[in-house]
This record gives sequence, C-alpha cells and structure tokens, in this order.
Amino acid sequence: MSTSFEHEIRVTWGDCDPAKIAYTGRMPWFALDAINAWWEAHLGGDGWYQLELDRNIGTPFVHMSMDFRSPVTPRHRLICSVWPSRLGEKSVTFRVDGHQNGVLCFEGTFTCVFVVADQFKSCSAPPELRAVIAPHICDV
Repeated sequence: MSTSFEHEIRVTWGDCDPAKIAYTGRMPWFALDAINAWWEAHLGGDGWYQLELDRNIGTPFVHMSMDFRSPVTPRHRLICSVWPSRLGEKSVTFRVDGHQNGVLCFEGTFTCVFVVADQFKSCSAPPELRAVIAPHICDV
C-alpha cells in the first residue's frame, strides 16, 4: 500500500510468554509504538510527547480493536504498516497491520480524539494536524 508507513520493531525474549510467543498484551504496545513513529515521521520528529507538552494537543484513545492472525515471535522483525483510515471532525482512526517474514500477524484499528491537553477538553482536529493527516487517509 503506497500510503502506509512502515515501522520496524525488534521483538525480544522479554516480550514473550512461556508458550514462546509474544504476550498478547504486547500487541497493542507494538501498534501504539508504530502509530507514535507515524506521528514522528510526519511531524518532523514530534510524537505524542511533543504534541502533548509542546503543542498542548492530547490524543487519548477511545477505541482499540485487534484481530490476531499468526503468532509474533523473536525470530523475525515485526513490520507494522500504519496509516490513518478515517479523519473525523474531532477524531482520527489509524490502521496498523503487523507482519513478520511476510505473514500477517495482527491487524487493528485505533481511534483517538483530539483534546486541549492542559484542560482535557474535546476540540476539533487542529488545522495543522488535519493538513498532515488528510493526504494519507486510506480506508483499505
């Protein structure tokens, strides 16, 4: 997919459970790490930390959904493809697909809303973020 961004994650022994696969709880962490990397790549190095502290823009999550297709292990790098799939007036939804060695391991959608960070008050998507997100929207 031409509009997706790829983020590589090194899955380690410490990410795994006794079944020798990555803990289920690590999958959302991998996906959120990939979304943060998307922000950094598209905002000149700024991720969630800078959005919150420097721009006073919060993006708390209101929905997460994941489907698991194949186990994630330390054998191969986890490649997470990330793209915004929907931009609403006050929210953005990201899609994250995680692959290892060409095999789809998980796919998920992650919706966050925009807030004025120091007030935790809902707001419209800031125009400067809308301009960054909109060209990358793909609903595949």
